[in-house]
Amino acid sequence: MIKDIPGSAQLWFCLLLLWAPFSAQASEIPAWPLSTLRDIPLPGHSTRWDYVTFDPDSHQLFLAHLGDDTVVVFDTRELRVIATIPQVSQVHGVLYIPELHRLYASATGTDEVVAIDSVSHQIIARIPVGNHPDGLTYVPGEHELFVSDEHGGTDTVIDVLSNTRRATIPLQGQIGNSQYDSASGHVFVNLQTLGQLAEIDPRSHQVLARHPLPKAHGNHGLWVDSVHQLAFVACSDDNTLIVFDLENHRTIATFPVARDPDVLAYDSGLNWLYVAGESGEVSLFQIHGRTVTPLGTAWLGPNAHSVAVDSDTHRAWFPLWNKKGPSVLRITYPTTTSR
Repeated sequence: MIKDIPGSAQLWFCLLLLWAPFSAQASEIPAWPLSTLRDIPLPGHSTRWDYVTFDPDSHQLFLAHLGDDTVVVFDTRELRVIATIPQVSQVHGVLYIPELHRLYASATGTDEVVAIDSVSHQIIARIPVGNHPDGLTYVPGEHELFVSDEHGGTDTVIDVLSNTRRATIPLQGQIGNSQYDSASGHVFVNLQTLGQLAEIDPRSHQVLARHPLPKAHGNHGLWVDSVHQLAFVACSDDNTLIVFDLENHRTIATFPVARDPDVLAYDSGLNWLYVAGESGEVSLFQIHGRTVTPLGTAWLGPNAHSVAVDSDTHRAWFPLWNKKGPSVLRITYPTTTSR
């Protein structure tokens, strides 16, 4: 049939035949499932932002503005900044505790944790901790806050009822994020220079185990799925997500993720796991039981390494440090849901 077609038409016909299978394959590739709702200008200088934490009851989003030594409070319902809390030196981690109506922030510049009333937005206590405090996790039954002392090789334990230091747990190496597992009642901590996941009993403050993470390089970010007993470990040195079985103490899957991954967040309504990278890329995963499916990786915005998610509205918030202009809070939503 081709020989009966004029020369130029033959060329286009051949190109069409060559393109057809690729076009069909492209149509089968799922589209990136996030859309940007809007960008909100953030106050302060154009400097680095770090962790974010969310209170769904008061609709308050607390953002660590590391470069400005402040915590910025954003109303997610009115879509506006309602407060800026100063004098939190080089603030890294932020964690909201609903039962206390209180925010805790790690002030790395002064090696302390700062307690802040979430209603008045006033600082109510400063607690000395170890060297370079970073991530935070809360153990409700013990009323204890665990603080990752990244450069100190320890986790500091704070009694939140008295806002005093209760214990210092030696762990060795550089410390990544700490996460509480409600199923076992234990705290898991990334030992990011040792390729291990430490397991701690918060009652005795004893290290129960140091689980090896084979081929882990820079295991910093951490999120624990207590229902399915899985730990998700983000390795910043090789851009890998490790899925670790907390029951059988073994790695069951690994995935490539956004370059230089940092913060992990989970939307329990959609069963989506967010992995935010220093590169500005974000990776998304769907979790069904113990089955983890990648949804894709895409560039979201400059320095989009921190994220918080509202599991009711499915909106996600990313503070973006734009070195060429003012910082913004990028609000995203799934393309399959209403705004």
